[in-house]
Amino acid sequence: MKLPNQATMTLFVKNKAQLRELRAYKLDSLMVLLDTYITKAEAAGKNSKSDQVTMEFYPAKDQPGKKVPEQIRITVRNEGAGTTKSADHVDVTLGRVFGVTVDESTNGNNDHVSVRIGSSVKSDSVRAAERKAKNEEKANRSVHNDFSVDLGLNTLVNREAQVGEEYELRPIGSRYVSLNWHYDFRIGPRRSPFHLLTGPELSFNNYMLDKNFRFFDNGTSTTIARDADRELEKSKLSVTTINLPLLAMLNFQNSKGKEAFRIGAGGFVGYRLGSHTKIKYEEDGRTRKDKDRGSYNLEDFQYGLQGAIGVRGIDLFVKYNLNDTFKNNRGPQAQTLSFGVSLLN
Repeated sequence: MKLPNQATMTLFVKNKAQLRELRAYKLDSLMVLLDTYITKAEAAGKNSKSDQVTMEFYPAKDQPGKKVPEQIRITVRNEGAGTTKSADHVDVTLGRVFGVTVDESTNGNNDHVSVRIGSSVKSDSVRAAERKAKNEEKANRSVHNDFSVDLGLNTLVNREAQVGEEYELRPIGSRYVSLNWHYDFRIGPRRSPFHLLTGPELSFNNYMLDKNFRFFDNGTSTTIARDADRELEKSKLSVTTINLPLLAMLNFQNSKGKEAFRIGAGGFVGYRLGSHTKIKYEEDGRTRKDKDRGSYNLEDFQYGLQGAIGVRGIDLFVKYNLNDTFKNNRGPQAQTLSFGVSLLN
C-alpha cells in the first residue's frame, strides 16, 4: 500500500484467514503506542555513552487483557559525531504470529514499514539492519571465540650427532595439523589493539623418515636406523598432543574498522595423548602396513614459544619446542620446530 505521504506499507500473509485476524489490532492505536515507546528509547539513547542502545518493552504484561503487542524492541543508533540519536529500527511482535517492522533512514527519505506474518518473513532492509546490528554487537564484545585449523610442516632442529649414518626427514611428509578453539580477550576499550589469545589446541605432529630409516624401540630407548630387511615406501612417527597457548597479540584495524594487520608472540604448554609408528612396504607382491602404538620414549610434557603474523585473511604461525622431543638419553636428542598457515580464522 502506498500512502499519500509517500510512505509504504507491505503485508506478508500466508492466507486470507491470517489477514482477517489483523483486524483485532487497531493500526492507529498501535502507532500511538509505538510513538510513546520510541520517545522513551530516544531519551535513554541521548544519555547513553554507547553508539547503540536497544530497549525492549512488554505492553501485554503492563496492560493484561488488552489487545496490545507482546513485545516491542527499539534500537537507537548514533550514526556519527554531531548527529542526534534517533530510532531507526523497530520490531513489534503481535502475539506469536504477527509482526511489524519499521526501518527509518538517517535523512528520513527512505522510511519503510512492513507488517509480517511469522518470524521467517523479513524485508531486505530488515535483514541488512539485523546484519549491521550483529556486526556492531560483535565488534563491541571484549571476548571472541573462533575455530581455526593450522596446516604446516615439522622439522627436528638442534640434533645431536648419532652413531652411524645420519637420518633425514621428508619435508612434505613431516606434516603438522592443529585444530584450535581460541578465545580472544581484548584488553582496553573497543579500538584497543592489545589482545590476549588462549584456548585448547589438538595437535598432530608427523615425523616421516627418508632413505629407508625407521624408528626402533626396545622399551628403554628409541633409535633411528636403516631397515635392513625390507624396502620401505613410508616410515613415520605420529604424535598427538593437547596444547594450551597464551599469546599477546596486536590487532591493527583500517579506517573501516576491519582487521588489517596482526602480530603476536607468547608460549605454550602441551601433553602427549598418544603416539605410534607406521611403516609401509611390499612383501610377496602385497602392500603391507605395520602400525605400532607406544610411548617411544617421547617426552609427555612439552613447552615452547609460539608466534603468529597475519595480513587481512592470511595468518602464518611458528612453534618452537624448548625441551627435547624425546627423553634425555633415551631417544634422538632434538627439538621440534613447526610452521605453516592458519585457516578458517
